[in-house]
Amino acid sequence: MEKRKGITILSNIFREAHLVVSHYVRETVRSCRGLKVNIMASYHLTVKTGAKGSGASHAAYISREDKYANKDKYEDLEHKQHGNMPLWAKDDPLLLWKAADNFERSNGTAYREFEVALPREMTPDQRLELVNEFIKKEIGERHAYQFAIHCPKAGIEGKEQPHAHIMFCERINDGIDRDPEHFFKRANSKNPELGGAKKASAPQSHTQRKEALIALRERWAELQNNHLEKHGHADRVDHRSLKEQGINREPEKHMGPKRVYDLTIAQASAILERRAAERELEQANTIRDSLIDLSGDFRTALAERDKKLSPALPENDELRAGVEAFKNSFAGKQEFMRGFEEYKQEQQRQRETERQEQLRKEHARARTKDNDRGFEHD
Repeated sequence: MEKRKGITILSNIFREAHLVVSHYVRETVRSCRGLKVNIMASYHLTVKTGAKGSGASHAAYISREDKYANKDKYEDLEHKQHGNMPLWAKDDPLLLWKAADNFERSNGTAYREFEVALPREMTPDQRLELVNEFIKKEIGERHAYQFAIHCPKAGIEGKEQPHAHIMFCERINDGIDRDPEHFFKRANSKNPELGGAKKASAPQSHTQRKEALIALRERWAELQNNHLEKHGHADRVDHRSLKEQGINREPEKHMGPKRVYDLTIAQASAILERRAAERELEQANTIRDSLIDLSGDFRTALAERDKKLSPALPENDELRAGVEAFKNSFAGKQEFMRGFEEYKQEQQRQRETERQEQLRKEHARARTKDNDRGFEHD
């Protein structure tokens, strides 16, 4: 009896929560005016290493210099900067990476790199401020660094995709003046001035590396969100995986220029429509989950419900219409995504059929040639 009563209370809570949704969003989730909901912006951070011999070429790539200069393909440089360089590379950071390529030990690392996505909602100056604070917190004055902010257009959607490449040298700046060759020698703990600059990287287990990366990703997300809030943007980022966030979809795969170029209009349109539907579904879920928190007991949930419901709400008929519009919109997006999955599977089956037919024709041609050769011998 108590269980049935609890279910009835829950049902009433959800029904009235949907009325609140309709009051705020009117006909669809997309309009969600007046409802303060944090929409998730895209998040990306990876840590990379560059082997000896790759430092100078990668520095030229991110700064769009040398063979990467004056080419349409690389006209996306928003800003470049360097700091903490040794005296001999103070005015030309490329000299540091060339020295690393020449004098670092044979199996050594020429550089480490943070590759991070930046919020497109921010202005270039705001993005630069964000990157500089990240460097200040994570690199400080301990390491020489060079970074570049790129802002290319997305291949399909055409929107900006701002991101930063932050290269830094693992050697620690200890205030000792060394020439390039001496800088990359093995460190001497007893007589530091006789050896090279010490490396910051210490041996770590797989678990330790994983924990350090997770902590770094969390710090970067927190810093981005602080800057988004500072500049009045509602969007927020989350360093957790989609699964950990409770989002039921596969991560988007990066599509390079060649793959985008090879897409048909129908394929590109389908991808865009699915992305839009997924964003609206995630927004709908966020709105739904933010209206009422049922993690506590029924008494707390009811108190929160009563607090959210305003006496100035529209009449019941209007509320019911809003609820129905919300349900139809939400169900429509789900139905579209199911249909899109079926479309993808059909496309795969069609490609496989075409491939099999091509193989059959090739085998037939091969048999014909063999028969012709047999007639020649006869």
